[in-house]
Amino acid sequence: MAVTLQDVAARAGVSQATASRVLNGSARVPGEGVADRVRTAARELGYVPNAQAQALARASTGLLGLIVHDIADPYFSSIARGVQSAARTANKQVLLASTDRDFDIERDAVSTFISHRADAIVLAGSRQSGDLDRDLETEFGRYRANGGRVVAIGQPLAFGGAVEPENHYASGQLADALIEAGHQRFAVIGGPGNIRTSVDRRNGFVETLARRGLTPLVEVSGDFTRDGGHSAAHRLAAALQVTADSGAPPVCVFAVTDVMAIGAIAAWRDLGLSVPRDVCIAGFDDIPTLRDHTPSLSTVALPLEEIGTRAVELALRTDADAADLRERIPGRVILRDSTRL
Repeated sequence: MAVTLQDVAARAGVSQATASRVLNGSARVPGEGVADRVRTAARELGYVPNAQAQALARASTGLLGLIVHDIADPYFSSIARGVQSAARTANKQVLLASTDRDFDIERDAVSTFISHRADAIVLAGSRQSGDLDRDLETEFGRYRANGGRVVAIGQPLAFGGAVEPENHYASGQLADALIEAGHQRFAVIGGPGNIRTSVDRRNGFVETLARRGLTPLVEVSGDFTRDGGHSAAHRLAAALQVTADSGAPPVCVFAVTDVMAIGAIAAWRDLGLSVPRDVCIAGFDDIPTLRDHTPSLSTVALPLEEIGTRAVELALRTDADAADLRERIPGRVILRDSTRL
């Protein structure tokens, strides 16, 4: 039979209310001698405190919900690492949900975290417009009305805090840097048109080209995955009629994520094409796995772990002014071998 709080109280010679205050973290703790007796009794009996009772006593569960689109994607796993680090510092435990960009799963995860009375929820990943987002914001509205805190990483919600990478501006900086490096012929591998991150990065790049009097020769798109980049790269190579050792200046391709760029390089390798000899490519994010990739990939570096850390710090701030703060995170252009002429 499970050991009860009443058993602990009897062993320690105190009331059940006193035992509860000691073991569930209430601010109203009795004298140290009494508290020591209660803790000793609980240890000797093997008593396991009730998490819900602790939450009520502390007015906090010590839980932090994190929702990502794809935990296998190094972009999200790096953010999750930053979230975990900051949560550990704040003595919080992280509940993680990976949705595979299924917005029904995302909404269910939000409902579950709310039912577990998570102190805050961090939602990582670009939004898409429509009824699904409105339903999600309604759910979050009720949560916030009961004291919950919400922070989005990426496109902000209609309310709540946000940590937003400067996707549009940074991709424009990348375009400028590639032009300055001598590139004049460009193509684009974009992501889904209903995903804000994909659109912002594509538009920032293409609009900067236009200001410099240039237009992409070809634009194709695919899923935000390695396979999405792989498939798009085959279509792009066919449209551009790229051949090995043609002697022509290579087209410089911008892929809106590093994982798509890595998939593209693999596709061109299958076709006998070499990067950067036959085609050049740049990505976006500077995911950790690039350290072992050949050729080294030009990209826009985002401080992904720092983004996760900042989101938690923002979510756990208790001052009223912080509830809807939004922070913008700049990117840093890094040119490597994949775009070398």
